Amino acid sequence: MTATTIEFEKHYPVAEIRLNRPDKLNAVNATMNQELCAAFEDAENDDEVRVIILSGNGRAFSAGFDLNFSERDSETSENDHVRRELERAFDLIMHIWDCPKPTIAAVHGYCLGSSMEISAVCDITVAADDCRFGAPEVRFGSGIVCMILPWVIGTKNAKEILLEGSKDIDATRAEAIGLVNRVVAASDLIAEARAQANEIALNDPLAVRLTKKAINQSLETAGMRDALRAALETDIEIETTDTPESREFNEILASHGARAALAWRAALSPDAEK
Repeated sequence: MTATTIEFEKHYPVAEIRLNRPDKLNAVNATMNQELCAAFEDAENDDEVRVIILSGNGRAFSAGFDLNFSERDSETSENDHVRRELERAFDLIMHIWDCPKPTIAAVHGYCLGSSMEISAVCDITVAADDCRFGAPEVRFGSGIVCMILPWVIGTKNAKEILLEGSKDIDATRAEAIGLVNRVVAASDLIAEARAQANEIALNDPLAVRLTKKAINQSLETAGMRDALRAALETDIEIETTDTPESREFNEILASHGARAALAWRAALSPDAEK
């Protein structure tokens, strides 16, 4: 396949997909979304591919989704446009969850926002020791596209990260709470991911596929997919609800940037007067 925002290679029995917008910290835009879906479908349909590795070029795995809420056609309402953008992001994350073949995320640098959700839905996540995770959405008045964290790291850890809008979780902490499987030196990241992929690829492919399916079904039987879809509706409500505070925040954000907007919100806290 020909792509402009990802690199896709097959080194049988492993397929490697690399996010390739390094100048944008591999933020996932509409084009990358489409190309990622196409690459996963290609790998899923290739009988010689047994494992898929997902990584990123440049300084980061990914800074999250590059959602375009501002540009819409004249026939689409603003709320419908927001819904379409969020559903597109959600569908990509769930496509990776639904992949019948084992997936390994190899993350380094920044792994923020919904890219952390992408790494979480992969079957195995290997992190470089320089990796920083974060979910700063609530700081910007945004919600969570795919509420997968409670299912992966537990309710308490998920609430701490998501309600605080944590933005600097180091790899050691991520490993301790089960967000990643293991931490390695940055220079060893891809080699470790490949070693794990090749170890999995030695096994019977039918047994591997059905074992993964059984594990995923255990969560879905507990209601995971319905809960994720309901949480997406909550995110859409957050993004389409206007309040006096959100209007002023967004005006400052547009005119003076994120640092000024966050400083303005921090000044609203009662503690700011002490």
